[in-house]
Amino acid sequence: MMTLSIGRDALKTPATVRDREQKTLRAGFIPLMDASILIVAAELGFADQEGLTLDLVRDVSWANVRDRLAFRQFDIAHMLSPMPVASMLGLGSNPSPTVAPFSLGRGGNAITLSARIFEHMQALTGLADDAGALATAEALAAVLADRKARGEMPPTLGMTYPFSSHNYEFRYWLAAGGIDPDRDVKLVVVPPPLTSDALAAGAIDGFCVGAPWNMIASERGTGRIVAAKQDIWPLAPEKVIGMRPEWAEANAGTVSRLIVALDRAARWCDDPAHRDDLAEILSAPRFIAAPRDIIRRVLDGEFSLDARGTKRHIPDYFLFHRGAANYPRPNQALWIYSQMMRWGQAPFGEAHVAEATAAFRPDLYTAALGPEAGLPGPEEAAALDTFMDGRRFDPSDLAAYVAGFPVRSPALAGMGTDEG
Repeated sequence: MMTLSIGRDALKTPATVRDREQKTLRAGFIPLMDASILIVAAELGFADQEGLTLDLVRDVSWANVRDRLAFRQFDIAHMLSPMPVASMLGLGSNPSPTVAPFSLGRGGNAITLSARIFEHMQALTGLADDAGALATAEALAAVLADRKARGEMPPTLGMTYPFSSHNYEFRYWLAAGGIDPDRDVKLVVVPPPLTSDALAAGAIDGFCVGAPWNMIASERGTGRIVAAKQDIWPLAPEKVIGMRPEWAEANAGTVSRLIVALDRAARWCDDPAHRDDLAEILSAPRFIAAPRDIIRRVLDGEFSLDARGTKRHIPDYFLFHRGAANYPRPNQALWIYSQMMRWGQAPFGEAHVAEATAAFRPDLYTAALGPEAGLPGPEEAAALDTFMDGRRFDPSDLAAYVAGFPVRSPALAGMGTDEG
């Protein structure tokens, strides 16, 4: 496990050392709304104010982002929150140590099923249009049982990456409804911008992905949004800024200045008065290249769940700064590790607990912003560990926590492979 020695005096690095540090940072991102903070830091001058230049590079898949960070083509990257955890555990086809000193906020994911499957769920179970996440998962379980009895193939469901919040949230939702994600459905990797098209083409029967691709599918009439991230793990970290530990060590002052710039950008993004401007920025072809009006409505948490006009409002669908949204909380890295154990991607071990914990770096965050910056309050801390089935995460005994789930992989010691 690699560690860093950056302290709270990083901003006081001698000028001769600072002059040697990197000032132009090549930053990879995927066209999703949770890249907003990084994009705004570059576009509105927050990075410039800290003497930094962010060279943003739009990429097509999380595997590409991971590899380009590992191979020094990127200095920092917009990453799925489980990616640094997987990297520190040595998981995947190209594991390279990665740390996350800043979370890019909470929210943004949703689960969408094909309109055909949702209609089957309603016809079979009488599912209401406003049914909650647990009820929709149970209705899908009934449909799967009916399809199996008819000799039909299990549905194919897309998620963005094996070590992703989408994978673990999708699996959590399915399992809460009594569905075994490894036996009752077929989970495949689909890059985020391709999910809506894949659903429309019939290549997949549903997906879990970040905004705005769920709403694009629902507005096309091909999909029905059945659950949001807030329904599953309400205050989960979604994306983070990832970087190589040795790069962070060599550029301690730059890391602190980057965090200051990102903090200012996060505050700007969280202000409702800026949503029109943010939607305009994000809709540009070089960023998300999606309709501005859809992005604007998603920022407000206003959803068209299907083509019939069924609506849902999710307050704070995106939290860019408030509620300790940027603080990289080690307990959240441990929950991610628990799900890797649950689904057979990683074994339990005290050394692995330490490696997973080291992926999220609150010390680098507080070195830049101060020791009290971004800390969750008591109510927030309690809510951070509450899930859709009423379970509370207990990091003190990970093995017992995982064993307590009735639906889990029988092969808890498998290391898993990367398919994305």
